[in-house]
Amino acid sequence: MEGSAFRVPMLFDYAATLAWATSGAVVGIRKGYDIVGVFVIALLSAVGGGLVRDGILLHRTPVFLIDAHYLPLIAATTVLISVFTGPLTSLLKADTIRTLVEILDALGTPAFAAVGMQLAQDKGISTAGVIFVGVANGVSGGLLRDLVVGDVPVLLRPGQFVTLTLVFSCGLFLLLRAQNVNPTNAAWAMVGTFFLIRVISVRFKWKSRAVAEPPASGGRPGA
Repeated sequence: MEGSAFRVPMLFDYAATLAWATSGAVVGIRKGYDIVGVFVIALLSAVGGGLVRDGILLHRTPVFLIDAHYLPLIAATTVLISVFTGPLTSLLKADTIRTLVEILDALGTPAFAAVGMQLAQDKGISTAGVIFVGVANGVSGGLLRDLVVGDVPVLLRPGQFVTLTLVFSCGLFLLLRAQNVNPTNAAWAMVGTFFLIRVISVRFKWKSRAVAEPPASGGRPGA
């Protein structure tokens, strides 16, 4: 990591990488990919946010290319998930596995966002820009994962307010930092808030709605 001003522990980045690599591997296995395909989806899920953050928004070398821990962590996760997928799928139903992926995403998303915001603050970016970098860091891995496997990204579909919840959590992080709350505590509060809102929204089925219903397929334009 560059700069002594970076204060959110690396634990957050490693934990988020592990969570996203796991969810990506699970998705790849469910799609029927071989071990290389599963690794590619795990890799995109785990480093996609960092690629967008570093390569596009902050103009720096992506961290996973500098830190030697990331690629072995993702590879080991891919192998472990692949080895245990047989026993897991025999014990768990498809809905349970889908819930597991959502839980992992709910933990990895805010952790990545916290890291991204701290790095953006170190670059002297505006408050709105810091939130944008945090949100992009949090959702880009899932966006790339869904696009590559041929699913409509969760970011674009009506659902449990994932992106809006992340924006709120990023705002909470900045508010706590403005009150001189320790960055680690602010990051934990952000992760906990995001996860709690996600759990509550799933439990009570709070969902956003489509702005308008899409036209029926097969209909003529303007009909």
